[in-house]
Amino acid sequence: MKVLWAVMAVFIVLLQARLWIGEGSFAQVWQLQQKIEAQKAENGTLADRNERLYAEVRNLRSGKGAIEERARMNLGLIREDETFFLVVDP
Repeated sequence: MKVLWAVMAVFIVLLQARLWIGEGSFAQVWQLQQKIEAQKAENGTLADRNERLYAEVRNLRSGKGAIEERARMNLGLIREDETFFLVVDP
């Protein structure tokens, strides 16, 4: 009878060891949940960035005003009937 109890105790210890340190253990599940949360946060940031880029593309495709604005700001576009003034800080 003592042998049966000893065998049962060994089985319980082995099952507990797998639960705490084996594959699919609490520690591993907790670590994976942390990684999932971090990835969701990163995905949210990237989704926001993508939405801003899509909005900019839609704006550029919709009219010439957005294209002209970008050309003026980034490339220094000046129309023929305009005068360019460069203000330099001392």
